[in-house]
Amino acid sequence: MKLDLLACLALAAAGLVAMVTGGRTSNRRKHKEVFLGENSKFKFGGRIDYKLKRQDSTKTLLIKTEQLLRIEEHDFAMRPGFGGSAIPVGIDVQVESIDSISEVNMDFTMTLYLRHYWKDERLSFPSRTNQSRTFDSRLVKKIWVPDVFFVHSKRSFIHDTTMENIMLRVYPDGNILYSVRVTVTALCSMDFSSFPLDTQNCSLELESYAYNENDLMLYWKNGNDSLRTDEIVLSQFFIEHFQASSGLAFYSSTGWYNRLFINFILRRHIFFFMLQTYFPTMLMVVLSWVSFWIDRRAVPARVSLGITTVLTMSTIITGVSSSMPQVSYVKAVDIYLWTSFLFVFLSVIEYAAVNYCTTLEEMRKMKRGKIPPTFNASQAMAFDGCFHDNDLELTPFPRMAPTLTSDPLTPPPQNPDVRPTEGTRLRRQRSVRENVDLLVSNSYMIDSYSRLAFPLSYLLFNTIYWSLYS
Repeated sequence: MKLDLLACLALAAAGLVAMVTGGRTSNRRKHKEVFLGENSKFKFGGRIDYKLKRQDSTKTLLIKTEQLLRIEEHDFAMRPGFGGSAIPVGIDVQVESIDSISEVNMDFTMTLYLRHYWKDERLSFPSRTNQSRTFDSRLVKKIWVPDVFFVHSKRSFIHDTTMENIMLRVYPDGNILYSVRVTVTALCSMDFSSFPLDTQNCSLELESYAYNENDLMLYWKNGNDSLRTDEIVLSQFFIEHFQASSGLAFYSSTGWYNRLFINFILRRHIFFFMLQTYFPTMLMVVLSWVSFWIDRRAVPARVSLGITTVLTMSTIITGVSSSMPQVSYVKAVDIYLWTSFLFVFLSVIEYAAVNYCTTLEEMRKMKRGKIPPTFNASQAMAFDGCFHDNDLELTPFPRMAPTLTSDPLTPPPQNPDVRPTEGTRLRRQRSVRENVDLLVSNSYMIDSYSRLAFPLSYLLFNTIYWSLYS
């Protein structure tokens, strides 16, 4: 009886265990199907291939990668080969565009692809196919990368649309390619002594910030072919050529560092400034010469024309100066503008001289009685701008004729023997005043000479200017 009772208890316990185990297995299958979802079911006659489900799982891919590269086993705060020779880091640059060039701030903005090449045996991994693995910025933060920066940069950033433009490619033997897309604004020391007929030499400099030449050696990956450019078109400049070079930089506190240079030469397009500055300036100068053909008695016309050209030249000079940096030396455009302004100003001064000589001529005629007493001075002022005093004596001097035929026995001041001596002295003074008196008596001759002198002088100036700066 006891044996039968024990056998029954054993059978009951075995049945209970079977029921519990079967329930757990069923629940596990249900949860697994829910986790994998409907899209991961491969039905072959109503049967699900769970082996394909396990191969399609991506949840453990990152963990496998970190285990494959043994990231947790190494201290990537240290450079590769720490304590040994300097690690060589090759640089490859592809210039995408030059976004802007500012003369006022003396800088330029460039977008480029910066690629680094080095070898880190700590990231080597076994591979039967010898295929590389490519990662984004999430893995870059966990390994060592070169700390290359741009010397003399004002602003720079890595593009992050739609993700950070960073690419990391690891080869089985530990070789690494690290590429970033960067936009940088850097300083360019410009010389504007020949502006706008100038050529500027700019450079973008790359250097390691923390590692000197004993720890890190920067070099161009493929020599001169390491610098590649797309077709770049600028509005005001023509890019003559790009050139890659290298050198060393010394800092008193930290030592020598390898430095790479991206040199490029910019030649300015002159056509824009010809339309905006030079042609308007030439027209204003030529317009100021029109006054030489206007009657010297037409005061309002000549004065308004002169003032208009002077003010226009002042506006042109102000506009050019506002778009340029405040340098302490004279630029080529300053020489041209201020010389042209001088020609315009002299044309105004020329009419002032003509008007003054005309006034003196009329005053002499009034004193000599050649102008009738009925001459209206106010009308003359309104017509030719010369004011005539109404109180002037307009009658002729009757005593001048007897003086020429006076008796020789007159007092010594009128002695004929003294007059030749006085006449000789006056002729010597008139030799100095002769041309002045001629111009005063014939003021129209000033306009006649100016019609020829001004254009020839300006033509000579343009010939010298363009031969020097072109």
